[in-house]
This record gives sequence, structure tokens and C-alpha cells, in this order.
Amino acid sequence: MSRFVDALHFFDRRSSPMEEAEGIGRDGMLLHHTGGGGVGGRQSQTLGHLLKRVGEAASAGDHHVLELDDVIGPNSPDPARTIPFVLAFSDLTYSVKSPKKLSLGPSRTDPVSVDVASSHRKTLLDSISGEAKDGEILAVLGASGSGKSTLIDALANRIAKESLKGSITLNGEPLESKLLKMISAYVMQDDLLYPMLTVEETLMFSAEFRLPRTLSKSKKQSRVQALIDQLGLRRAAKTIIGDEGHRGVSGGERRRVSIGLDIIHDPIVLFLDEPTSGLDSTSAYMVVKVLQRIAQSGSIVVMSIHQPSYRIIGLLDRMLFLSRGQTVYFGSPANLPLYLAEFGRPIPEKENRTEFALDLIRELETSSDGTGTKPLVEFYRSWQSLKLSPVSAAAKQNNNSLSLKDAISASISRGKLGSASVSRFANPFWIEMLVLTRRAATNSRRTPELFLMRLGAVLVTGFILATIFWRLDSSPKGVQERLGFFAIAMSTMFYTCADALPVFLQERYIFMRETAYNAYRRSSYVLSNAIVGFPSLIILSIAFAATTFFAVGLAGGAQGFVFFCLIILASFWAGSGFVTFLSGIVSNVMLGYTVVVAILAYFLLFSGFFITRDRIPDYWIWFHYLSLVKYPYEAVLQNEFDDPTKCFVRGTQMFDNTPLGVLPVALKLNLLQAMSGSLGVSITSQTCITTGTYILKQQAVTDLSKWSCLVITVVWGFFFRALFYFSLLLGSKNKRR
Repeated sequence: MSRFVDALHFFDRRSSPMEEAEGIGRDGMLLHHTGGGGVGGRQSQTLGHLLKRVGEAASAGDHHVLELDDVIGPNSPDPARTIPFVLAFSDLTYSVKSPKKLSLGPSRTDPVSVDVASSHRKTLLDSISGEAKDGEILAVLGASGSGKSTLIDALANRIAKESLKGSITLNGEPLESKLLKMISAYVMQDDLLYPMLTVEETLMFSAEFRLPRTLSKSKKQSRVQALIDQLGLRRAAKTIIGDEGHRGVSGGERRRVSIGLDIIHDPIVLFLDEPTSGLDSTSAYMVVKVLQRIAQSGSIVVMSIHQPSYRIIGLLDRMLFLSRGQTVYFGSPANLPLYLAEFGRPIPEKENRTEFALDLIRELETSSDGTGTKPLVEFYRSWQSLKLSPVSAAAKQNNNSLSLKDAISASISRGKLGSASVSRFANPFWIEMLVLTRRAATNSRRTPELFLMRLGAVLVTGFILATIFWRLDSSPKGVQERLGFFAIAMSTMFYTCADALPVFLQERYIFMRETAYNAYRRSSYVLSNAIVGFPSLIILSIAFAATTFFAVGLAGGAQGFVFFCLIILASFWAGSGFVTFLSGIVSNVMLGYTVVVAILAYFLLFSGFFITRDRIPDYWIWFHYLSLVKYPYEAVLQNEFDDPTKCFVRGTQMFDNTPLGVLPVALKLNLLQAMSGSLGVSITSQTCITTGTYILKQQAVTDLSKWSCLVITVVWGFFFRALFYFSLLLGSKNKRR
């Protein structure tokens, strides 16, 4: 595909030796060179439009040059008259409750003792104002705790509306939460990726989520390939992401993949929380270089950064310095030396301007006179009052020309947002479910050790039970041993489901990142999660049943074996649903395991094995009917004993498990004859005393049939997955309070 990219006039083929040394891919990198850089120059094409044309060129079959007029078309908006986007924010203020420190009594600095139960509000953002324009990078700088990430969260609508004061507008119009989700993307500080997917697969799945269904798969693939080139990931395209146990891509490549996930649909606004954190200087420069190209393709880029290098400063258009939630400078990097010189702290020659500014802020924050950065904050306000208002004239002009939605529609016609109409989700429900299922299946297929360990645990458990309960007879002791086998076997099904707990906990933050900007519906995720896990449950059920059913000598023949498999499968289904639901409400793995083990122990206690239903006190009977173990336990009991023709106690066996059991056989026969005479009924050593039906009555298993128990167990599985959906709906909010 690179030969078509080479032919595009708007792909700058000039690259510095530094870029080549850093391994930045040159094929397909979009550079801003039309009409000047920065704010003044307007872009001729969006990233989405160019990537779209790359896909069309790749499928044409002939090598030809695409002229600018061919790409824009006769009816396309004139690039010179393209409406710029300006994201303006004014007087943003955000505070949280903070407990006061306990004071033992009055002191010189604190004459009034403090009530430990009282609290005050800590201000994280204090009247922050500024703006960001498309084609530019706005960098938010400051020491740790200065409010960088909080400001990014505020702009990205990740703070509850009632908690954040101030205004955020795009082209002069207030930004609605739903609209911002559709036109923006947020890249978290942590790289949340599936470790066993390759770079190409990761971006392709993102394309299938974020790009509209109307775009053909070949065009989506072409778009992904062009994006890989733009991100400089061509050499790593076939490499898995990797984790602690699997070697994968480098840290810088991983960060660029995270960025690529969120720019696949070419958002109008891109927020990034410290995208260079943890990277070496070269990798950090490469990441910011990619962000510059994204901005120059027609996007607003707002990012927080801790301490940029000299080379990175050259890529930034505007900088916003924060100190303890207050603005100490906002403007161009070029104006920073003049600003500090007027403040009385000129930057020495050959000194990194941002490092000097950050060191100055830190020095003022720790000053002994207690004033902190107040002088610098006040100087900035007086200095800013001499400048233009943070909301630029361009934004005001836009407000009088085109409405925000019209401007977005015009931008979409040029290829932004995947050339799709602004809708909440890019794809219908069933498409989302298919893509999620395919992604989860791919990731699971590449970690077979997880399933093999679970299968091994089931087989070992089945083998132990089979050898302990080998060929049980139909004596009274055999009946008790069968009851014990069923109780242990059914509870084991639920305990082995506990390994499903960390599955969602590992994916929780990936899920939250993807659903925060409407990549897919939560219901799609819940159903795909159930579909992907179901085939393994079938294999586990058959494996356990085959290991134990015939070895123990259970009744029912082929039909009994099939039902035994079904009830085990239903138990796995209900147990995995229960554990999945808990993973949605418990965020800690160890705490989750503790809760699972404790609740399953209660389920076993009230299942009817230790104490039968008719002996459970009325105030606990409700827990008996909530017990997940009750229904499969009663089902297998009926599968085993629901045969009125099968005898389990004959003649002299009635004396077993009593003090008379130690008597000689001849004496037992004499007792039977005496009993026959007294009762008027002939009782011999072969007379059937107890049938399976009587055992079921003894165990109080009479209110439900085995098929009803099977259905209820299956329904439990669906019920817990519905609860899992609601836990995701209520518990996966991405907003601060």
C-alpha cells in the first residue's frame, strides 16, 4: 500500500535524520504544510479523509497520482473556508471534601482545636481559563498534585456536572455530554490493552467498534494500515502487545497503540493524560510527534505532561502551567521567556525554559515566607488582563456563522469521525456482540494454559472423587455415601467457577475506557462474555461427568448420564454467572475470592445435605431457596433415586447403622421371623425394605422435579448475568464526584 501513499502529494516525504534515527515510519505520515503552521494555517484535509482516500487508492489496482481537487471533489467544502474548532474553558473550579487533621488542642499556629469528624473542601481547580484550537497541541504542565489530570478530566467531561463550576464551550456553544462523547476521545495514562492481540489486530478491532457499518471491511483494513504507518508501527504490526509473561512491543510502541485506538475514527477533540509518562526521551518525542501530526490533520489535542524535553517543547503550540490548581502561565512557549523576565526571573541562556519555569514554581511553592505561588498567580492575572480574552475572536466569529452541529457536519463531510453521521453508537447491537465475541475468543485462544489449568483441576477433582467413591453399593452405607458424593460434587462445580473472578477484573478498565466513549453497549459486552465462556463449560461438564458417573456406579444408564451432564453444565453456568456478577461489584481479587468462598459455603450449608428442608427453621428457610447448590443437588438425587423398583435396603440390612448391626446373621434372621409374626407380613433376607422414593422423602426432596431443578439452575445463570449488566450500568461511571 505504501506505493500509493508515496504518490499522494499531501504526504510530506521530507524527514529529518533525527526522525529516521528514531525509526518513525515515513510512509503514510500526514504532515501539515498547507497554508502555514500553527493557528494561522488551515488544513487541506482531515486525517479521516486522507486515510479514506488511501484505502480507495489501494483498491484501484493502478498506480496513479491523486490531485488535491480529486480528493476534495467539486462539491466538497472549500478548505480555505473551513470552520476552525476552538475549545474554550473559563473559570473552571472544582473542589472535593477533605477531612481535617486532628488537633490535640490549641497551639500557636492553630488556636482552635479541630473536630476530627468535621471536614473542609480542598480546591483542585481554581478559576482555570484558556482555549485550544484544532491544528495545535495544548500542553498542561505542573508538578505532581498541581491539577493537570483533574483539568484534563474536567475538559473531557469526566467530572460530574454538579461538582464542576465554570463553562466549557466549543465554537462558543456549550458542550453537551453526549455530543462530546461522539466527537472526542480520551487516552488514559495507563496502557490498557489486551496482551495477546497483535498491534494490527488491536487497531482493527477498534476500527470495527468505532467506524460505521457502512464502511466496508476492506476500507477499514486500509484505514488501519495507513494509521499503522502514521503511528510508526509498521515493524511491530504483527507483534503481540505482551505483558509480564509474554514479550511484546516496547513501551513507546505500546503508548502509540493506545493513542491509535482512540484516533481510529479521527475525533475532533483528543484528550491525553500524560502520554509520555514512563517513556525514555526518544520514545516520548516520537509520541508527541505523532500527536502533532494528529493535530495538524484537523484535531484539537489537549494533553498533560510532566516535564517535556527541549525537543518536545518545539512541538507544542500552547502551554498551561498549573500550581496547586491555579494558573501561573497560559500562552505560547515562545512568550514564556518574556513572561518570566517581566516577572523578574529571566531564564538563563541555554536553559530549558519549561524546566526553569517548573523549578521556579516548585521553589515558590516551598518558600518559607508562606506566600507560595501567590505572587506569580497575581502577576499572571495582571499580565493576562493586558492580553486578549481567553475566548478568541475566531470562536466568536464561528458562533455568528455556523452552529456547532453544522460545523461538525461540515467536518464529517471532510472525513472526520469516520465520515459517519453523529450517532451514539457506530454499529448496531449484533455487530458489537460479534466483534466482542471474536476479540475475546482470539485472546482466549492464545492463552490455552488458563483453560487447561481449569480442565486439569476438574479432572483431578473428578479422579479423586471417583477413586474415593468407587463402585458404591446399594446398602444403607452406600446410600449415605452417594448423598455425600452428590453434595461434594455439586458444590465443587461452583467452587471451580471462582477462577472466572479475575477475568473481568483484568478487563475492567479496558471496558470502562471503551464504553466511556460509546465504542459499544454494555449489553453487548455481557452477552459476548457469556457466549465466549460457554463452550469451555460444555467441555468441563462432559469431562467431569465421564470421570465420575460410571466409576461411582450411578444409576440411570445412558439417560441418567445425559441428565448428569446437563445438570453439571447448568451448575457451571449458574456458578460462572454468580462469580461474574461478583466481579462487577467487587474490584479487589483477594476480597472477591473471600466473598465467593464464604457465600458458596453458605449455599452448601443450606442446600439440604447437612439439614433437610423440613428441619430448617422458618427464619432461615428463605436462604434455602436462594441456595444455588440446592437445585442441582436435588436434581441429581432424583436422577439417582427416583426409581420405585430399585431397592436400597433388603432384609437384614435394616439393622445396619444400628447397634443390632453387629449381631450374627442367624440371629438377624430370627429377628426377622419374629417381626414377621408380629406384623403378619413375611419379611425375609431378600424383602425390600427401602426404595429410592422413600430416600427422597427422607431427604425432603419432594417439592420439585429434577427437570424443574434443571430449569431453575439455568435461570439462575441468566439472572446473575442480568445483575452483572446492571452492575456495569451503575458501577462503571467514569466521572469524579
